[in-house]
Amino acid sequence: MSSVLRKILVTCALPYSNGSIHIGHMLEHIQADIWVRYHRMRGHEVWFVSSDDAHGTAIMLKSEDLGISSNQLIKNMRKEHQIDFLNFNISHDNYYSTHSLENLYLLRKVFRSLNEKGFIKEKNISQLYDDVKKIFLPDRFIKGICPICKSKNQYGDNCEICSATYEATDLIDPISVISGKKPILKNTKHLYFDLPYFSKMLQNWIHSGVLENNSVIKKTEEWFKSGLKAWCISRDAPYFGFKIPKYPKKYFYVWLDAPIGYISTFKNLCFKKKELNFNELWNEKSNYELYHFIGKDIIYFHTLFWPAILEAISFRKPSRIFVHGYLTMNGLKLSKSRGALIKARDWIKCFDSDSLRYYYASKLSNKIHDIEINLEDFVHKINNDIVNKLVNLASRNASFINKYFDGYLSSALSDIKLYKYFVDFSSNIENFLENREFSCVVRESMRLLDIANQYINEKEPWNIERTEKNILELQKICTMGINLFRIVMIFLKPIMPDLAIKTESFLISKLTWNSIKKPLLSHQINKFLPLYTRISLKKILELIDFSR
Repeated sequence: MSSVLRKILVTCALPYSNGSIHIGHMLEHIQADIWVRYHRMRGHEVWFVSSDDAHGTAIMLKSEDLGISSNQLIKNMRKEHQIDFLNFNISHDNYYSTHSLENLYLLRKVFRSLNEKGFIKEKNISQLYDDVKKIFLPDRFIKGICPICKSKNQYGDNCEICSATYEATDLIDPISVISGKKPILKNTKHLYFDLPYFSKMLQNWIHSGVLENNSVIKKTEEWFKSGLKAWCISRDAPYFGFKIPKYPKKYFYVWLDAPIGYISTFKNLCFKKKELNFNELWNEKSNYELYHFIGKDIIYFHTLFWPAILEAISFRKPSRIFVHGYLTMNGLKLSKSRGALIKARDWIKCFDSDSLRYYYASKLSNKIHDIEINLEDFVHKINNDIVNKLVNLASRNASFINKYFDGYLSSALSDIKLYKYFVDFSSNIENFLENREFSCVVRESMRLLDIANQYINEKEPWNIERTEKNILELQKICTMGINLFRIVMIFLKPIMPDLAIKTESFLISKLTWNSIKKPLLSHQINKFLPLYTRISLKKILELIDFSR
């Protein structure tokens, strides 16, 4: 891997402010955080930002149900979300809100630029309207039968079964989620962004390497088959969001100001970190790398609308867009709107954060397959991998070092060849981490631990006589075990930051990538204290009770 230091900005999709963070959200933020932590370990300049998506009809309706203002709701939710992410060691440099002065300023600036360049058009349309609640219905508040595959109970913008996208008016037998009544068609005027103008640029861009997954490219190409359509960027009152200047009772559509939230969150970070230069990152010739981690349900917003907006305003576009699948349990997608979820704050009452981070890592790759969470499998994996293999390797060797050598490691290793094998394998781990093949990191780390534990089993330090002749060999063998444990812990540090901190305290040594080649020799370690506790199956029942 290149030794050139890189400048990187990483973003996650913005969690919506109408409810709590659940472990489905955590899949994406943990995936991004592992990648960020690895690159920081390699010495690169990495900035990691995200934000609450704080606008839209759903937030307005939720606040009404709670009897509080929308402003108070999003304030409460942001505070809760920040705590949740901190509980899972998500190392954001800035976690902000799209309901900010920076976002309003940039949104108006973008709109003014688009308007002046002739990319905004007015259009009279017929839209589904809830005549009971007196509100034009956003796509997420309309359900019906998919016009393509005929699946029932699908949203007004896309089908979760066949992944088709369509207009809400195309839904068969649409129903308002708010009132339960059939909506009517009502005329209204909206503003549209001229997306078709950018068709050629977008076709070239999606084949430029920014989308590394063929299925993502194919999904994006589907939009070109019938021709790109102008994109509606306005919404009618009542609505919670930013008003459009000179257009009474019109608001900016949440999906226009949400991605601009990537820019505004970084702009806010620039106020806090004076070493950062806003224009250095966002100009078209920027030498920063920009990566978006997103779920497969919002591909088209990031592969079509977003790059077209950036092109129109002469801002830089993403270097890569990393797409992951859904998190499922018992085959069902975990989501707030579907009512199937485990809240992050409930998880942390029963289990530690490292356990979920490790379990996700064991299943994550750079593919966009859905990830099934099985709680019994989770308990087994943590106990088998972390307790029986990883921590046990440290424990069984430290006991001898602490007891017979006052905590001092030997001045030499017992098997240089085996140590070199572990060191040399770090290049494979580097490639896995760079390419987000975290399941390979976990699998190969466990394979290395099997080799290390087998080595100790064969040497049988517990059967070595404590004679003057043998005692130094005992010290060398156990020093070897500690050093092999240390290498694997360096590999796993981005995945399990809490365990890494405890390990650094135990070893009295930082787990750095640059230190892999140099073993700890003639070095004193602390008395071994339990690094990790076995997980009980009973905790699953507690978690299920919390989640009901």
